[in-house]
Amino acid sequence: MPSLAADPQLSEGFEHFYNLEYPQAITFFRAATVREPEKPERWNHLAQALLYSEMFKAGALESELVSGSNPFVRREKMQPSAEVAKQFDECVAKALQLGNDRIAKNPRDRDALYALGIAYGLRANYNYLVRKAWMDSLRDSSSARKAHARIAEFYPDDVDCRLIEGVYSYIVGSLPWHIKTLGFLAGYRGDREGGLKTLRLVADKGLQNRYDARVILSALYRRERRPTEALPLLQSVSERFPRNYLFRLEMVQMYSDAGNKDAAIAILARLEAEKVANTPALANVPVEKIWYYRGNLLFWYRDYETAIQHLRKATPNAPALDLHTAVMTWLRLGQCYDLTQDRKSAQSAYREAMKLGPDTDAAKESKNYLNSPYKRPADV
Repeated sequence: MPSLAADPQLSEGFEHFYNLEYPQAITFFRAATVREPEKPERWNHLAQALLYSEMFKAGALESELVSGSNPFVRREKMQPSAEVAKQFDECVAKALQLGNDRIAKNPRDRDALYALGIAYGLRANYNYLVRKAWMDSLRDSSSARKAHARIAEFYPDDVDCRLIEGVYSYIVGSLPWHIKTLGFLAGYRGDREGGLKTLRLVADKGLQNRYDARVILSALYRRERRPTEALPLLQSVSERFPRNYLFRLEMVQMYSDAGNKDAAIAILARLEAEKVANTPALANVPVEKIWYYRGNLLFWYRDYETAIQHLRKATPNAPALDLHTAVMTWLRLGQCYDLTQDRKSAQSAYREAMKLGPDTDAAKESKNYLNSPYKRPADV
C-alpha cells in the first residue's frame, strides 16, 4: 500500500487511489510527474497506481489470497499488458535514479531515502506478482528495508518509515528455514510477532502510513487467525474511504472467521440494498461480487442449497468480476453441487472455471474434481 500524501496537492489523487478509482488516480499522478519530474516520489505514486490497478483487476487485493499456509512463496501470476509493464518499469527506474542522485549529495535526505525504499518495495511486489521472480523480490524487499532503516537511524522519531520494516520482518519470519539461509538476508531472521507489533505502532501513531498499516495488519491478522483484532482496523479504514467496498467485504470474511455468521450476513445485506438503491459509494462494485461473497459464506457454514442460489445468480455475468472472484464462483458452485450429490452440474461448473481462467489455481483445483468429486473434510 502506498502512503497517504503529506502534500495537500496530492490529496485528490490519493482519495481516488484508496477508493479503488484507479483510472482517475493514474491520470492525476501522471500529471504530477509532468509538473514536478525532478521529484522521485511523483514517479513512485504513478507506479503504485499502475501496479494496484492491475492487482485490483486480478482480484489480488483481498486477504483470502494471503490466508494460506505459505502465501509468500506461492501466488498466482498477474499478467499486465506490455504497455503497463513498460510504464511501471520506467517509473520505478526514474524514482531510483532521482533518489540515488539526491542521496549522493546528501546521505541524510529523508525524502530521498523514503522514495528509494518505496521504489524498491514496488519493484519487489512486481517481481513477485508479475515476473514470479521470488528471489529478486526478496532482494528488493531487503533493499527497501535497508533504505528505511537509515531513516530510522537518522530520524528515530519517524514512525512512518517503520512500515516496511514491520512487513519485511513478518514475511522473513514466516519463510522456511532454508530460504532464511540465503546470503543476501545477511543473518536477518525476521520475527512474525515483532513485525505485527511494528505494524501496530505505525497503525496507531503513523502520520503518512497509518491507514496502510491498518490494511496490511488486518490481512496479516487474518492469516494468523486473529479476526477480532482485524475488525476495528477495517472499520476505521472503511469509514475513512467509504467508496472502497473491499474493506466491507473484508469485514464479512473476518466476521465469518470469528464465527459471527449473522454479522457477516448483515453487512452483505446492507451492501446489496445500497447497490440496488444506486448508492454512489457502490457505483463500481458489481452486484455479482456481493452474491459470490454471500454464496461463499454460506458454503463455509455448510448451507449448500442456499449457497447455490446465490452463486448461480453471479455466474451469468462472471466476466464482470475480477478474474480471481469469477473463477472462484464457478469452483465454489461446483463444490456445492458435489456436496448436494448433483455430479453432472458440478462437472459443468468445474469446466466453466477451467475455461474462464485456465492458469489460475482455482481452475487447476477444478480440474482435479472432474474425475473425483469434491469431498469436504469434517473439520473444514
